[in-house]
Amino acid sequence: MPPRLPDLFIVGAPKCGTTALTRYLEGHPQVFMAGRKDLHHFGSDLQMRHRPCADRAAYLQHFAGAGPAHLRLGDSSVWYLYSQRAAAEIAAFNPQARPIILLREPVSMMYALWGQLRYNSVHDEDIDDFALAMAAEADRATGRRLPPRTPLPEGLLYRRVASFAEQVDRYFRAFGRERVLVLLQDDLKTDAEGTWGRVLDFLGLDRGFTPSLDAVNTAKEVRSPALRQLLAAIPDPLKAMLPEGLRASTRRLLRKANSRHAERQPLDPALAARLRAEMAGEVDRLEALLGRDLSRWRSG
Repeated sequence: MPPRLPDLFIVGAPKCGTTALTRYLEGHPQVFMAGRKDLHHFGSDLQMRHRPCADRAAYLQHFAGAGPAHLRLGDSSVWYLYSQRAAAEIAAFNPQARPIILLREPVSMMYALWGQLRYNSVHDEDIDDFALAMAAEADRATGRRLPPRTPLPEGLLYRRVASFAEQVDRYFRAFGRERVLVLLQDDLKTDAEGTWGRVLDFLGLDRGFTPSLDAVNTAKEVRSPALRQLLAAIPDPLKAMLPEGLRASTRRLLRKANSRHAERQPLDPALAARLRAEMAGEVDRLEALLGRDLSRWRSG
């Protein structure tokens, strides 16, 4: 019997609620989510330094534990939306797939993504001032001023990551609008139960299960920058001596031990206003594409 194919894809965008929705769906008895988030099997154009699951057979093994009660098999990979190829690649893999897209006001999303990358590692983002990181984009687009071991160079082009209209349109064209669900992070915050119901209806799942709709993956900061710097300095050959699974679990354990939850510092109002003005045209295009009022995004 051929392996069952995943047909539920949470495709991004980063820092827009994908982790929360993934956790909610993991608890639903009719859903089998891959045990690892961000497999990134699709998106062959992404310049990932370490692609977690490139091999097709290995990818399908992540869903081998699904049983007859699981109506949906899910892959949650946050960079699929940004990729220029992932939508078409997923559609070719499984034309019956149902992608879910989560979006957020672009300026707050860019600031949150920068903060997350700074928290992750100096290899992910080594500019410790958001305004300077935004100003570095032109250089970074040509391969300059990048962290030497950055895992995804194009992920540091924050304006491109937040240019959602073209990204969403690729999924509409690949699957048809009726097979793509677009949610706003605002929806999860202001009407979590109603949004959860929309997700269940879109996927054809039983509404009888309601998870705890608490916030997930809230902002964090590093306890000891010196420890983070030390961990980042460990050479790749030394890391490779550990099996991949043990390496990943050790990394998560150390990162958790060296972190604490903290409110993100407010973005400078003048910078926020300037960036909102820059992204206004992008918001206009997305508003027209979705047919939704996004006027709140223009005022911050």
